[in-house]
Amino acid sequence: MTKILNQRRFGAFLLRWGLTFLVGLIILVPLYWIFISSITPSESLFQMPIQYFPKKITFDNYVKLFTNLGVLEKTFNTLVISFAALLGTIIFGSLAAYGFARFKTRGLNIAKAALLFSALIPGIVTARPLYDFLKSMRLLDTLHGLSLLYTSALLPFSVLILTNFVENIPLTIEEAAEIDGASFVQKMFYVLFPLMRPAVATIAIINFIQCLNDLFHPLFFAGKISTQSVFSVERWLSGSNSRIVSISSSKNSMRTGFSAVIGKISIQPPRRQTCPLPSHISSRE
Repeated sequence: MTKILNQRRFGAFLLRWGLTFLVGLIILVPLYWIFISSITPSESLFQMPIQYFPKKITFDNYVKLFTNLGVLEKTFNTLVISFAALLGTIIFGSLAAYGFARFKTRGLNIAKAALLFSALIPGIVTARPLYDFLKSMRLLDTLHGLSLLYTSALLPFSVLILTNFVENIPLTIEEAAEIDGASFVQKMFYVLFPLMRPAVATIAIINFIQCLNDLFHPLFFAGKISTQSVFSVERWLSGSNSRIVSISSSKNSMRTGFSAVIGKISIQPPRRQTCPLPSHISSRE
């Protein structure tokens, strides 16, 4: 009996790590191919047989990337805007999700439906009104103006994910925290936010990828501010190294699959189990 059990454990071990190795190989091989192509001279790209490691290494592509595109400044602006938008969507999305999940009123249901419906409106439709609004508020072509735009664009998706998650958190956990003397702020930061970490991580990853892939907002609302989108890099590479661009479809497929897997995992509701209160919430004597 022990021998059979050990064999099953060994089989499960091989299956688990075999699948892990296979998935890792599928993800890493295109990335390795992109890197090898980037350090291969242009005249050696299409030589046959295929060279899996170049005989001659060059970094001219990286020199052109930093000198011709101004990657450092654009990357800095992109990261500032992306992290500001992520912070806004996490804070406002969590508060809105808590309100929609815990308070069931007709007005909130209408507000939730309107918020989710706004995600169905194409950005090109609202571009001109938003342009006039930002111009009147002196937010046009500014970092905080673009951050506000991205926050408003990413908020409906974030609220949808977080609301679904909060609705499955037992209300008894909050009631226990209130009995122990926790205020609303303590209840949010010490009880709910730790339970919402999987959903918060999901929206942070997906929204960050969406910010990097977006080209329309910086192109339409920014003139002096330079941002670095994935599309602009691929566009430049298409003129200098077509072998790299040929792999972009594999990269996009991996990115889409990764986002889908992360979203599938995080949308799963938390298990309904007894959750002890954090020790730093003092009990009311």
